[in-house]
Order: sequence, then structure tokens, then C-alpha cells
Amino acid sequence: MAQRHTTTLRLRLRYRFDNLVAGGTTALIGWFALACLAVVVPASTVLVWADRAAPTTLSGRLAAVWVSVGQTLKIGGAVGSPLYVLASVALALVALLFVSTLVGLITTGINGRIMLLRRGHSTVLESGHTVLLGWSDQIFPVVGELVAANADRRGSAIAVLAPKDRVEMEDEISTATATGAGTGRTRIICRNGRTTDPAELARVSPRTAKAVLVLPPEGDTGDAQVVKTLLALDAAVPEPGGAVVVAAVRDTRNHLTARLAAGPGGHVLCVDDIIARLLVQTAREPGLSLVYQELLDFAGDEFHTAAAQGLAGRTFGEALLAFTTSSVVGLLRADGRVALNPDPGTAIGADDRIVLISQDEDKAVPADASVYVDEDAIVTARPRTPEAERLLLLGWNRRAPLVVEQLDQFVGPGTTLDVVSLADVVRMRRAAGLARPRSHLEVAFHSGDITDPELLAKLDVPSYDSVIVIGETGHEPVPHPAAPPPTPAIGLGLAAETGAETDDRTLVTLLHLRAIGEAAGREQSLTTEMSDDGNRLLAPARAGADFIVSGRLISLLMTQISESPYLADVFEELFQAEGNELHLKPVADYVRTDREVAFATLVESARRRRECAVGYRLRAEAAAGPAYGVRLNPDKGRRVRFGEHDWLIVLAES
Repeated sequence: MAQRHTTTLRLRLRYRFDNLVAGGTTALIGWFALACLAVVVPASTVLVWADRAAPTTLSGRLAAVWVSVGQTLKIGGAVGSPLYVLASVALALVALLFVSTLVGLITTGINGRIMLLRRGHSTVLESGHTVLLGWSDQIFPVVGELVAANADRRGSAIAVLAPKDRVEMEDEISTATATGAGTGRTRIICRNGRTTDPAELARVSPRTAKAVLVLPPEGDTGDAQVVKTLLALDAAVPEPGGAVVVAAVRDTRNHLTARLAAGPGGHVLCVDDIIARLLVQTAREPGLSLVYQELLDFAGDEFHTAAAQGLAGRTFGEALLAFTTSSVVGLLRADGRVALNPDPGTAIGADDRIVLISQDEDKAVPADASVYVDEDAIVTARPRTPEAERLLLLGWNRRAPLVVEQLDQFVGPGTTLDVVSLADVVRMRRAAGLARPRSHLEVAFHSGDITDPELLAKLDVPSYDSVIVIGETGHEPVPHPAAPPPTPAIGLGLAAETGAETDDRTLVTLLHLRAIGEAAGREQSLTTEMSDDGNRLLAPARAGADFIVSGRLISLLMTQISESPYLADVFEELFQAEGNELHLKPVADYVRTDREVAFATLVESARRRRECAVGYRLRAEAAAGPAYGVRLNPDKGRRVRFGEHDWLIVLAES
């Protein structure tokens, strides 16, 4: 027996209404007129018959009903001869048609303008704003840092141009910044357009901006997009303006091309080069990534400059103890050159500025800290000779050859490096051979899946002095001998270079490394590269572990340079093997650890070794967030009792 289906009255009425709407404009007008008459005529009749002053005759009352209907529907309602009534109704309909058409035209124009604004095609009329060109995950930390930098400035604005819907951009930025303090006083203005088109690029007024940041898009063509955007920017603003141009490319092979496109006044960062250098520096000195994170974040202490004032004519060594609440690290010469950690005997010119680390520029007030120095606590550094080490590199990507090259410049003779990756051994060896000849490092390449717990167990990971984990890209997984043929539905295989897939494999590797470390009862020195800062929070690693999050790090560097262009030279020196860089060195090499000492004592001890002390890290607090024992730019009068295993943060030559 067939099942009976019942339909509610509401559904039947809705179905009839849908059919009515589908009938077109003519049917809608007809049914709408009938509906109006069906309501207005009976209502007018009731009003006339209920009115005590209404005519008593039937013809009089019908005439009153007609007048009421005409006035309600705005069609006149005149009374007279049939021709007169017909003419009045015709004129009323013509007037109604004219007014309706006029209202429709106005409404269409307003809607068109609203849609134009919604698409983000109007020109931004701002001055002294910051322009962001392009769209990627880096835009969220960049906006967050710019908002923090502009917290005390009124009328600040950020203009974003990207080939993306304006409303979507605003919603995503609003969602990303909602977890913090929001956008504060800074206005976020989004515009839709191609960053490679000079005409569309003009929508964000780069000519009147104080800084222009070109963000590298995701994908293999991201660097080409950056170069084309820089060329479009040059076409849109042909004459040199006051805006600081900061861009970033991923591949070292495209760095020179981007620098030529940016022009002499532009600053182009190379992601691969910087990440490789920082990976190696942090692997050599654990905890250094935390120092850079604190230094580059606008929320804490960062680089500033202060006028020489009363220090003109004095030496750089004397300036080290001339600020109690700021840490001096260099000089900004009158000609724009930056000298990091110059010779202590270097004279300070009247037009020079002091480069220092401070909470804010107005906090950099000279105050003599030499009175806090305890001469009896200063010790002579014990000589340390570089020792041969065993290092392990898990993973292989475009930056790996740079990591191998950088390691060779830092390690002692006889150091060995084992590289394990899914990449072909011959290709890895060939890629690493493209770097300069190695003088200290012996490298051995092994093929294997770093997410395989059996492989990691065979490596005897706890026996290595340091382990570096980087994201693998572009390789097919090696199947386990006893495993069935892989299915294409799932897997941890490596496809194109995307942050999500590489981070997924890295998380699996870290999970197995943690289990190995717990079983061995040893804390492993581990440095990990990641693409997404959100994945870092999921990482199964000890608190305070070293993570180099490429996207966030480059975002912080770009933002710092956009606010202070001289920092481009500072960062260039910090992230290269030659010159000065940040180090974590044993406190016991500088002061005695059997008493409390003021930080000024460590500054003086470091000065005698031609170093600039800028902070310290306490081992007892190394696992306690959010600072993990790092104290950057402490008050020089503050007294601390250090332990044998605490570290001093210094700026010194490599």
C-alpha cells in the first residue's frame, strides 16, 4: 500500500508564492495590484459605512469609497464625469510611474556605489599610513605588530591591497586580531586589486605612505609575484618618495633580482637565508630563538635610538654604563651607517645617535650605572676550545644546503653531521656540494622517513649533541618493507611546499622524539623549523624549546624595518656568520656566582672582552613561560645571584 504524504498549509502557500514569483515581473505587478485592491477596497468601505458624517445615499457612499481608495493608492480619487475621472487616474498613474522610476534610478545608483565600495575599488586618501601589498598568513602578525607599534599614535592607518574580496579581508583580520587587544587606534582599510597593476596599486596611495610592505605569497610563483609587485610600485611611484619599501623573497636565487626591482632605497629580506642562519645559531646556542622573539616583538624591549646628548666626545665603552634602564649596542652615524658593538675606544660624534635596546624610546634616558659595578665579582674568562660534536639533521628542503653551509662556519674541527631524509641521497649530496667547500664539517647522508619511529630508534638520537628538525618538501615517502602498498587516500607524503603538510610531518617527528627522550631520561638539545605559528602551540616538545617559525619571524623583521629603516643593517649583521651577533654564554665566565651582583657588573665584565651585555637567562626558570628565563634589558642596578648554569646574553663578534 502506497504511503500517504501530507503537506501542511504553510508549505502549500509557500509553494504557490514561489510559483508566483517565478512568473516574472508582469505577473508580480498584476497580483500585487489585485492584493492591494483586495485589502484597500473592503477597508475603505468599512471606513465609509462606519463614518457618521458619510452620505446617506448609496451613490454618495460609493463615491466616498472611490475617493478613499484613490487617496490611499495615490491615483487621485477625483469625482465627476467619467472622462474627468479617467483623465485624473491616468495623470496619477503617469506621476506614480515617474516617481517610481526616479526612486528606482536613485536606488540603483546608491546600490552600485555601495557595491563599488564593498568590492574595495575606491582610492584611499591617507597620508603617513602603512601599505601592505599581497595576502598570505604573514599578514596577521604584521598587522598585529603594526597595531602594537602605533598604540600611542592617533590617526594611524594600515591599507591592505590584495586580489581578494574586501569584506573577507576585513573579517579575517578582525577575527585574527580579536584574540588580542584588537586594532586599538589603528584603522584597517582593505582594497581589492592586483598588486602587479600600477593603476590598481594606486588605490592604496603608496605615494603618500610612510612604509610599503610587500608580502611573499604562498606557492612556487610567490617570488615572481613579489618582483612584479616591486616593478609595479616603481611604475606607480616613479620619483623616489619618503616611503620605506620592505619586501621578502623565499629563494636565495631570487634575492638579487628582487633587490634590483626594489631599487637602492628598498630593503629585501631573503627568507631561506635568514631562517637557515637562525636555525644554525640556535642549534649552537639553545635558547637564542627566545631572545630574538623577545627582541623583535613590539610588546617587549626592542631596538631604539637616542640622541648622544652629553655623550658626545666620550667613548662607546663609557656609553655602555651611561643608561640604567637601556642596553647600548652600537652607534648610528650621522651619514646613516650603523656600527654594532664598535671598539670601546670609538669616539661618539655630536650628530651620532646611540643604538640601544629599550622598552620605549622615551625610556632611553641617560643615568650613570657605573656606581653599581662590583669589581671584586668580575672574573677572567676561562679559555674554551671548540670541541668536535655529533649533529643530526632530520628532513631536507630548499634551505637544507644553507644550513649545512652555515654549520660548517660555526662548528669545531672534526664535527660530524648525519642527514636523514626521504630525498634521494645523490641529490642531497649534489645540492650540498653546491655550497662553498667545507673545512670543519663531515656530512653523511641517509635516506629514510623521519616520521618512522623504528628509523628514529635505530639512529640513537640521544647520543647526538644537537638535533635540527626541518620541514620536508617535494619527496615521496619510502614504504615500509612489511607494510602493504600505500593508498592515495591518506598518508603523510610530501607534496608541494605548503606549510600545513610540512608542519604535519614535523609534529609527528617531534612526537616520536619526545617519546625517545623520555625513555632515555635525557633532555635533548632540539631546534625545530615550522611554517605556522599555530602549529607551534601544538608541538609535543618541552616548555621553552627552540622553534623557528619562518612566517612569523619574517613578519616581525619586516615590521621592525618599516618602522625603523636603519634596522635593516642591524639585522643583516646579526644574521650572518661574519661580524657581530647575539650569543648565550655562561655567566660564570664573567662574574663570580657565590654572591649577588648588579647587572652593571656583567656589563662592565663584558665590555672588557669587547662585548655588549644585553640580558641573561636563568636556568631555574627555563621551563616557566612566558619568558622561559629570558631577561632582556634588565635594570643595571638590579642585583641577582646567578648559578653556574645560567647564561649571559651578549652581542659579540663570531
